[in-house]
This record gives sequence, structure tokens and C-alpha cells, in this order.
Amino acid sequence: MSSASSMVDWDLAGRTARRLMSAGPSTTREEAAAVVRELHEAAAVAVAHVEGLTGLRPAADGPVPEVAVVDRPGWVDANAAGMAALLNPLVDALVEKQGSRPGALATAIGARATGVQAGGLFAFLSSRVLGQYEIFGTGGRLLLVAPNIVATERKLGVDPSDFRLWVCLHEVTHQLQFTGVPWLRGYLESQVAAFVDATDLTPEVLRERLQDVLRSLGDAIRGADGESEGLLALVRDPAQRAVLDRVTAVMSLVEGHAEFVMDGVGPDVVPSVRTLRKRFAQRRKGRGPFDRVLRRLLGLEQKMKQYADGHTFVTGVVDLVGMEGFNRVWEGPENLPLIEELTAPAQWVERVHGRPAIPA
Repeated sequence: MSSASSMVDWDLAGRTARRLMSAGPSTTREEAAAVVRELHEAAAVAVAHVEGLTGLRPAADGPVPEVAVVDRPGWVDANAAGMAALLNPLVDALVEKQGSRPGALATAIGARATGVQAGGLFAFLSSRVLGQYEIFGTGGRLLLVAPNIVATERKLGVDPSDFRLWVCLHEVTHQLQFTGVPWLRGYLESQVAAFVDATDLTPEVLRERLQDVLRSLGDAIRGADGESEGLLALVRDPAQRAVLDRVTAVMSLVEGHAEFVMDGVGPDVVPSVRTLRKRFAQRRKGRGPFDRVLRRLLGLEQKMKQYADGHTFVTGVVDLVGMEGFNRVWEGPENLPLIEELTAPAQWVERVHGRPAIPA
């Protein structure tokens, strides 16, 4: 899981997370089996609803999407593998650019230190993530974290079947985005490559900055005050900042699109959808540890706002040109929203459709 020059010992990160993670909600063996079965069924049912609302279809020659219902250790294992697949080639490319390889001892010590820190963050997040679509690593797999879904539905006091389908609608939307738009994953990978091309840091300096970021996130979890640039501390070059803006814009798009679908299916599909949205929104309002981590990770409150702006963008464009007009966003990278268009959907309509935006 680690390259010779890896800045994080991902195996150690996984082991550390397993030791530190909290236990899931109490369930009987029969209840757990029923949850797994219902989540698989809900994911299958969600596909038709998402396709009908969005018009997206998986590529005919693409792989059959896999749905995996996992526990917290399973989520950690998947994300450690995914992060290794994303970051290790980046570090190897930096080593190649610098023309020198750090010493074996220094690499091992630094990788173990960041591995322990990353494991602590994995442990914290493993009890909060409801689901995700794997882009990197194994790729093409939809993960549903059963104990977290059960814990959240109990805490919110909502109908379990409705909540499980609602979560699946969000995650299946991501699945269809990446299986129905084959160039999207390659685009993100190309941005990682562009990020590396614009980087002039040595692996040692990059590791030191990453350790500072992880340490800051640990402080944020514990509620400590203080300012940090978060991941932006790794980004000093204007060309890198431009890459970060492009990645932020596309991730805002896919998240906002999934949020739009969650609410757009209506009560005929999820009877308690309005209650779910209201209670889930109230849950997000709190400035709890997870919020502090995200704000610290992204470095600025504005970055968090940009992710929320994705919903504004999708809703605004659909209002102006309908879903068919919105779907031009998937035709190629040139049609992806610019970061400033997230809060100005009419500008995207004028740029892509070549005409002033008039409500549909």
C-alpha cells in the first residue's frame, strides 16, 4: 500500500484507526443482517429514481457498479487504499522531479508519524461518514457504512426505511455521475497531475507541511482555537491554487447535484423527505467537531461555503434551462462550472448555452 518514498504509512494508519475507532450502535445479528439486506435493496431501487430525475445513464460498455455495505473498519480500509492510490504517485512524481530520493530512515520515521496522525483522523471520521462512491483506489464501488446510517437514523428519530433510501439516492447519484460521465474521473486525475507539475517542494518539506496540517486537524477535533491554512498550507504556487479552484468547483457540482436529487424525488418516493431534510439540516447547523475539522482542513470558511454553493448552482441552472439544459455540464470539461459561477448560475448558462439566461 506504500511506495518507497511514501509520506504516509497507510498500513499503520489503518491499524491505528482500528484501535481508536468507537464501537457502532448496538444491534442483534438478525437486525444487522436486515440492515445490510435493506441497504442493498434501497441502492438498487434508487438507481431508477436517480436516472429518471437526472437523465443520467451508466455507459453501456462500463463496468457493472458494485455496492458494498461495510462496517467502520471496512470504511477505513477502503479509504486508506484510496488515499494511497491518490497520494503515493504524487510523492513518487515529486521525487522524480527533484532527482533525489530521501534517506530510508528519514522516510520511515516521517511516514510512521504521519501514519499515526492519519489513523487518528480516519478513526474520527469512520463514525460519521454515511456513504461514498470510491473514485480512486479500487474505483467504481459504492460504499454504504451500515452502523453510521443506523446510528444517525436513531439520533434523528426518523423512519429507517425512508432514511436508508434517502441516503442511497445521494450516493447512487455519485455512482451515476462517474459511470455515466466516463471522462469525469480522468479529469480529476489530470488535475492531480497538474498539481504535481506546479509543485516545486521536496518530498521532505511536503511531509513536514502535511504533518502540520494533520496536527492542526487533531487540535480542531479537540476544540482548540487557532488559525490554520489547512490543505492550503500545502499550496503556495498560483498555478496550484488554480488547480484547487477547479477541483473545488467540480466537487461542489457533484455534491450539489446529489443534494438536488435527494430533495427532488419528492414524497411519492420518500414519504418523509421533508422531515428528513429539516432534521438533517438542523444536524448540520451545529458547529461540532466534524464541522471544525472540515473548516480547518479546507483552511477557510469560504471553501466550505463553496461546497454548499453546488446546490445553489444546480438548482439555479435547472430553474433557468431545465434538467436537459443543465445536463450540458456533463458534455466535457469545458462545460464544468468555473468557481465564480457556482453562485452565479446565469453566467454559466450564458457561457455554455450562448444566450442570456431566461427562466425555463
